[in-house]
Amino acid sequence: QVQLVESGGASVQAGGSLRLSCAASEFMYRMTWFRQAPGKEREGVATIDNSGYTYYADSVKGRFTLSKDNAKTTLYLQMNTLKPEDTAMYYCAARPARVAHWFRGDLYDYWGQGTQVTVSS
Repeated sequence: QVQLVESGGASVQAGGSLRLSCAASEFMYRMTWFRQAPGKEREGVATIDNSGYTYYADSVKGRFTLSKDNAKTTLYLQMNTLKPEDTAMYYCAARPARVAHWFRGDLYDYWGQGTQVTVSS
């Protein structure tokens, strides 16, 4: 059973930055950040595989950077130039195997409890 604990969410003004962390009991093949805003579908934000390859949603490309610290088994999401539309609960998810569509949340086996990000204009 993999445990994932997110932290770092906060309320910030538009244009600001935040760094989210996901402390994992172990890393799986694919580690991904999702987000869900009230009344909206869950969205894949960024993902990294065990080779270090990263992919991003178009909505965050150039603003968000995903990285991981293997020694600490911690995943980071650096979020810059935040916009009000980035407001959501952010979740860390893990999958032990390859997946064709990294952005599909229903394919992930393990989830954290989430951390709230609120961006005001």
